[in-house]
Amino acid sequence: MQERERDSFRKRRERKLVPYDEAVQRHLRIDWQDAQLPRPAFLGTQVLRDIPLADIVPYIDWSPFFMTWEMKGKYPGILKDPALGKEAGDLFANANALLEKIIKRKLLSAHAVYGFFPANADGDDIVVFTDESRAKEQVRFRMLRQQWEREGQKDFRSLADYIAPLSSGMQDYLGAFAVSAGFGAPELVTQFKKEHDDYNAIMAEALADRLAEALAEMLHERARRDWGFGQDEKLTKEDLIEGKYRGIRPAAGYPSCPDHTEKATLWKLLQAEETTGIRLTETYAMWPAASVSGLYFAHPQARYFAVDMITREQVENYAKRKGMAVKEVERWLAGNLAYEAE
Repeated sequence: MQERERDSFRKRRERKLVPYDEAVQRHLRIDWQDAQLPRPAFLGTQVLRDIPLADIVPYIDWSPFFMTWEMKGKYPGILKDPALGKEAGDLFANANALLEKIIKRKLLSAHAVYGFFPANADGDDIVVFTDESRAKEQVRFRMLRQQWEREGQKDFRSLADYIAPLSSGMQDYLGAFAVSAGFGAPELVTQFKKEHDDYNAIMAEALADRLAEALAEMLHERARRDWGFGQDEKLTKEDLIEGKYRGIRPAAGYPSCPDHTEKATLWKLLQAEETTGIRLTETYAMWPAASVSGLYFAHPQARYFAVDMITREQVENYAKRKGMAVKEVERWLAGNLAYEAE
């Protein structure tokens, strides 16, 4: 197993990477002069506390829930699977029984904060301004750029490509959010463990995670409507789960933005801990664990992608932009380095 992982990592490092300057030059081209950049219905943040769990339930994607129990299959098809159907059905019934109990007794609490901000791109940075005069900078999100040249690849993307550059003169906006459905989960899990009920302890954690992801989906739907372009959506819940809508909501620590430390900037922008109680640990994990956060991008060409492997020159550029030591950046981006760090 370890030998296979080492071989896979070696092959990743053998991929053809273009120089960082070339990747910047070959960024995603968007015609900003013809771009439709709707102004959100409000600027700043809105805080939602004690969101009814029953409102969140319809947005649950159950497929990852079954994967938690090492049952591979997509919901609802897995319930009719010849081999797994009976076991999956029993598990699903037990999950919904516990979920009903959680909702009825209010054993978990859900809070959220989200907002919209005037923003423009400055190179691979996204600059967020204090107001629409765009005279004063509030925060900067430092983004990374693809360098791995895949067959037929035309551009090398950074999340900054999805925001109108300062040089365009266009007024663009960035959304941001943080949600949690995990308040009360540690206590509930601890109670089950005291009762030597490991099954329901795992179940409670899994349900809290599903509710948090569902809340992120529900809030994104609301955000798209606030932004204007989502008001005419006629999507089923299945369409939402499959992401059949305009825009994306990437999160720090994921493939398009692999640096977890960018959460600190997000927390500052949203005042997330003060408004929701969700806090960041020393390693930038979110507490409660059943929490989700990220950025909203509205441009129709915005797509998810993986930064993957990057060269030392990009790491040095990124470290300079963040005001961090190169070694510190290398520690956080260890899995993305296409070279041996000293």
